[in-house]
Amino acid sequence: MYGFEALTFNIDGGYLEAIVRGYRSGLLTAADYNNLCQCETLDDIKMHLSATEYGPYLQNEPSPLHTTTIVEKCTLKLVDEYKHMLCQATEPLSTFLEYITYGHMIDNVVLIVTGTLHERDVQELLEKCHPLGMFDSIATLAVAQNMRELYRLVLVDTPLAPYFSECITSEDLDDMNIEIMRNTLYKAYLEDFYKFCQKLGGATAEIMTDLLAFEADRRAVNITINSIGTELTRDDRRKLYSNFGLLYPYGHEELAACEDIDQVRAVMEKYPPYQSIFVKLSYGESQMLDKAFYEEEVKRLCWAFEQQFHYGVFFAYMRLREQEIRNLMWISECVAQNQKSRIHDSVVFIF
Repeated sequence: MYGFEALTFNIDGGYLEAIVRGYRSGLLTAADYNNLCQCETLDDIKMHLSATEYGPYLQNEPSPLHTTTIVEKCTLKLVDEYKHMLCQATEPLSTFLEYITYGHMIDNVVLIVTGTLHERDVQELLEKCHPLGMFDSIATLAVAQNMRELYRLVLVDTPLAPYFSECITSEDLDDMNIEIMRNTLYKAYLEDFYKFCQKLGGATAEIMTDLLAFEADRRAVNITINSIGTELTRDDRRKLYSNFGLLYPYGHEELAACEDIDQVRAVMEKYPPYQSIFVKLSYGESQMLDKAFYEEEVKRLCWAFEQQFHYGVFFAYMRLREQEIRNLMWISECVAQNQKSRIHDSVVFIF
């Protein structure tokens, strides 16, 4: 019942909410980012990070460092924190935490299937998979030739199985089909997660509805922009949009008809929360759109911590930490390639 979470929330969720708020205080600040932007080498970045919570994970890494090593160790920290929270969680929080990883599972499935299609080594692909999205039978994905086999041989025993109902066709896997599969799976996943949060009710439903609606709308915009100029029909495009969010249903109808980026912009400017995002972009420009969306997402994720007694903080913390790792990867790449002038192009400050 909304407004009465305080009566019972702390029985099962109080300890973990305190833990996740403690984790949040360890996120890098604007001062940390300013120092990182001054670094000349990756070893300088390691030295600065040694004073943060990433220190123990990087301290035994020998020189010369690589960007992949920094990202890998920072991701390991996130995975350790996630596993600690999952071990302590009881229902329904444990199910909520598992939902957070399904997106990574979908990305890993797509990575393995795409890599196999292009005859890449499976072991090499497994190393690139996100550790939060691993499952037991992931290595056997390489044997599948079409969606039906992919489901029957591998995915039937994973949490993704229910999301495959719309994907099962006998068509051979190619780049276009795989991308449609990714977006169809994501649509089913977001809708399922949305329904689960609605069922939980209270502040969790209120905050997660906003965060998931934003994610659904962002994916709708990205699908529209990426499918301009392809053979995807309006109806095919419309089927890939999630059936909730601020743009649902009328915005989806308009986006499905868009033929270029300026038409997408015209649709999005009708919605006040997204108007501010598109105001930052020049006409005909889409390169900076991802950063503008990430900045808006970070703002919303930070707002989730303003309320108590809800599960949204766990989702918000995981997303903020993932954004921080993206920031560190970009800074490290710019430093490694001697492109320091471009560091601020993609860094999204969290606080």
